[in-house]
Amino acid sequence: MRTLQIASWNVNSLKVRLPHVLEWLQATPVDLLGLQELKLSNEDFPLQAFETINYSAIFSGQKTYNGVAIVYNKNSMPPPSDILINLPSYADVQQRVIGATFNDIRFINAYCVNGSEIGSDKFNYKMAWFNALTQDCKSWLAQWPKLALVGDFNIAPTDTDVHDPVTWKDQILCSNQERELFQGLLNLGLHDSFRLFNQPEKLYSWWDYRQLAFQKNKGLRIDHILLSKPLASCCTRSYIDKAPRKWPKPSDHAPVITNLTL
Repeated sequence: MRTLQIASWNVNSLKVRLPHVLEWLQATPVDLLGLQELKLSNEDFPLQAFETINYSAIFSGQKTYNGVAIVYNKNSMPPPSDILINLPSYADVQQRVIGATFNDIRFINAYCVNGSEIGSDKFNYKMAWFNALTQDCKSWLAQWPKLALVGDFNIAPTDTDVHDPVTWKDQILCSNQERELFQGLLNLGLHDSFRLFNQPEKLYSWWDYRQLAFQKNKGLRIDHILLSKPLASCCTRSYIDKAPRKWPKPSDHAPVITNLTL
């Protein structure tokens, strides 16, 4: 038996945050890391920088916006197979999904749609996109029983995941419509790894840059690691690492990490 560590981090520009990611990986040498919001093209992806610390990566970049990658530890993981770019059931120019198989584990990394404002065109895009994600997840689970779906979901699943539920009620990221989408993923048989354990109160993964939100812990838990039942049954820990959010020029998100004993 061994412990497999998987993680997710919205870095909000890999070009800006690359030193943070490299430092964090050397201190926390996870096996698989999903990165979101690369905000750079494939030509500019810093693959060599990851190779220098014995990691490699697959990626689907996009200049200025979006972009996702899977970074894997070459000491512990085989090369990826069955690589997936974007949702099979939703034609999209935005680069939001990348997946691969490592041994018998299917690892899907997603930068889910924000939605901007309830009722907007971007919100309708979010609803349609999530419905496609749910449809594709159903197919993936049938093919790969050991599935991990990680990423920035842009949904706080319950009021417990919100610093001020009254203020955020019916707002983007916290609306009933969005929470129903998240529940739809759980209804497929996925499990929110963070909620497999008793957690302290007021733990979040995202804090706005404005109004000293991080210093005041005015955050939301919108970054998640969802596990199929076979992986959930061997999950031993799930947590949020707030430390990088305290570094100079940080991402507005913190890494989330889950340990699996296989």
